[in-house]
Amino acid sequence: MATTTKIQPRALVRASGGPRYAVALAVDALGTGLLRPFLLLYGVTVLRLSASATGIAMTVGVVVGLACMPAVGRWLDRGARSTVVAASMLVRVLGVALLLATPAGHVWLFATAALFLGIGNQAWPAAHAALVATVAHGRERDAALAAGRSLRNAGLGAGALLATACLAGGTTALQALAAVTGLAYLAAAALAWSVHLHTHPAAAPVKDRADGPAPRMRALLAANVVYVFCLNVPEIALPLVLVTQLHASPVWSAAIFVANTVLVVTLQVPVTVLLSRLSRRTVLALAGVVLAASYLGFLAATSLGHGWSAPAVATVSVVCTIGEIIYAGSAPALVTALAPAHVLGRALARFQLSTGFGLAVSPAVITTLASHGSAALWGSLAAATLLSATAVAIEKDQGTRLSGCCRRARAGW
Repeated sequence: MATTTKIQPRALVRASGGPRYAVALAVDALGTGLLRPFLLLYGVTVLRLSASATGIAMTVGVVVGLACMPAVGRWLDRGARSTVVAASMLVRVLGVALLLATPAGHVWLFATAALFLGIGNQAWPAAHAALVATVAHGRERDAALAAGRSLRNAGLGAGALLATACLAGGTTALQALAAVTGLAYLAAAALAWSVHLHTHPAAAPVKDRADGPAPRMRALLAANVVYVFCLNVPEIALPLVLVTQLHASPVWSAAIFVANTVLVVTLQVPVTVLLSRLSRRTVLALAGVVLAASYLGFLAATSLGHGWSAPAVATVSVVCTIGEIIYAGSAPALVTALAPAHVLGRALARFQLSTGFGLAVSPAVITTLASHGSAALWGSLAAATLLSATAVAIEKDQGTRLSGCCRRARAGW
């Protein structure tokens, strides 16, 4: 199996969609980081909504936003690429504009704004993956997808830090951050649209075409719902356990979140390239094993005596982040490798549906399990993740392009 053995930055940028598209991703991520972590705070402090009403409106926006994915998949399969990416950014401009225009106390207008933001956030990953899959092939594409995630996490982290520094300005600062976010989305959309990337499956080179039906990927999609829980472990599970069960300082939660962001930004591409020696399905199964091991590590760490549990949890969180990096570097790449060109959009849309559903239900599942103790939380997550990894490993690739893609992978950069 040919593998990617080194990284050349220029080739990586080119494989990711080109310099303008890379700038669009960075601007979009920076704008998202300015507002998304503080959207709940915006509803409570600026619009004077109750915390429960704000949270429900945000959740409804995310869940209902998933309904757009079938249409996005069909649009992508008609050949659109940069236009869909730009549209996912523009719809968030509408969400921010509506957010700024919402009077205090109007929960339904806030919910509508959250819906537009949710539609954009759900549509973007599939559109981005389809664009990269059109520009790059083989293991070069895997590295490009990993680079996009690394760049996005860097932008999100930078935006969140900048927003945190501005929060001392109160409600005026939050409204200003929302306005800047809208401008960032608008600029990013213009840059993404200017790439003018469009394709048609029928026009693809013969060696890249596969006329079979869309792969079912039932085990992969079901497993992805469980895998994606790892993305909410640093933000929900660990703060909940550290503060409410271990009575540790919130500083530990903040440190773990920062470390997670730094590790993803710095290691996503190198780890993805390193593991390109293995098949994508094997790597995804390995991610499940690593995540399950980290969950059992959290269970052991929480059983330690006072003063030791928090440092132990922070240490194990590094293992969990490595599992997250392996998962994120292999799952989208496996979907793009399995799907024939003419149904790539629909395959990515189904994958995003499973991702969005997992992200939507994971907070409720995590908090419910945590209320029954550490063993219920971490034991259940470990068992479910190991089961998912097994399902991924044994699933057959029907109508697969995986072996052909691997044979066509480039030996270097």
